[in-house]
Parts: sequence; structure tokens; C-alpha cells
Amino acid sequence: MKLTKKSHACIRLEKDGRTLVIDPGTFSEEDAAVGADAILVTHEHLDHFNEDRLRAGLESNPAAGIWTLKSVAEKLSAAFPGRVHTVGHGDTFTAAGFDVQVHGELHAVIHPDIPRITNVGYLIDDGRVFHPGDALTVPDHPVETLMLPVMAPWSKIAEVIDYVREVKPQRAYDIHDALLTDLARPIYDQQIGALGGSEHLRLTPGASAEV
Repeated sequence: MKLTKKSHACIRLEKDGRTLVIDPGTFSEEDAAVGADAILVTHEHLDHFNEDRLRAGLESNPAAGIWTLKSVAEKLSAAFPGRVHTVGHGDTFTAAGFDVQVHGELHAVIHPDIPRITNVGYLIDDGRVFHPGDALTVPDHPVETLMLPVMAPWSKIAEVIDYVREVKPQRAYDIHDALLTDLARPIYDQQIGALGGSEHLRLTPGASAEV
């Protein structure tokens, strides 16, 4: 499976000539979802969900569909009847040849005064890749490649390190990194790499790796 990092929280997965895109949000490239056979969205925040990005993806491929939670599906289902599928924790489905399990229910706490919204994570192909969205969800299944939300308004590095320790992936690739400056990256790389207990890796936007 080929993993391509897009800006911020968006990734593209390619297998057997088909493409799955997760979280093409406002911080991601305008064409992040173009050419996708299936698109997954973890939650409604703009850095993960951008309606124009999703419309561009669906319009570029009339056979493409979206799998997402109710709050996002409601915004798109009328315009693309039959192509927007609502999912939640515990669901399993196949999209573009990828087997997907849905894990998690709530976004991480940003502040006690801010109501929590729904957030789901996606476990791809029996644990080969897990994208948690904006939560530190630990799936009840071994994970080979964890897409690691490395820096967010709702987290601190101790929580990120402990999350890697709890999931115990073979490797962790940074996502959710648009707000992390190049000056700070070596600090995160060193501490997560030294303390997380798993191989810690980073791809620049547009770069790819086999997973």
C-alpha cells in the first residue's frame, strides 16, 4: 500500500490501482481529493472537512463515494444522493477495495467550556493504517502504521508520547502538523522518537512511503 502525505491531516492511500483519501480539509491542497475512488472524513472541523475539496473529489470521479459521520453527511447528501454514507463507531465497510473499521466517538477535549463533537477514526485493511482524526483513540486491534496527530490545540507532547506507547504501532507518521513550525519539529522528533517506543517518521507534503 502506498501512503502519500498531504498537508496537515490529509493522507492518500493507493492499492491495486485505487485511491482512498482521508480528511481533505481547508489546510490541505485544493486537489487533495481529486481522483479519489473513496473519501473518508473523521469530523466536521474545517481542517479536516472542506466542502469544496470534497465536491472536487466527487465531481472528478462519478463513481467515488464519501464515508463519514452524520454531521458531515448531512451537508453533502442532498447534492450527491446515494454517494454519501453515514458511519459510526463499530461499523465496518469496504470502500474502493479497502476494508475499513470505524473506531471512536468523540473529539478530544479542547477546553471544558467547549462542547465536544463527534469524531471517528478509521482502521484500514486489518490494522495496516489507523487515522484517528482529532482524538487519541486506541483501537482494539494491532496497528502497523499510526497516523499520529503530533500537534494540536487540544494536546500536549506528553499525551502524544503516551498515545504512541498505548497503541504500540510498528511505526508512527506525523499528521496534524500544519501549525508546527520547522523550528519546533526537531524537538518533537527527538522526544517522540526517544520516548514513544515505536519508529517515529515524518513525510513532507507530497512525499510517499510504502506501508
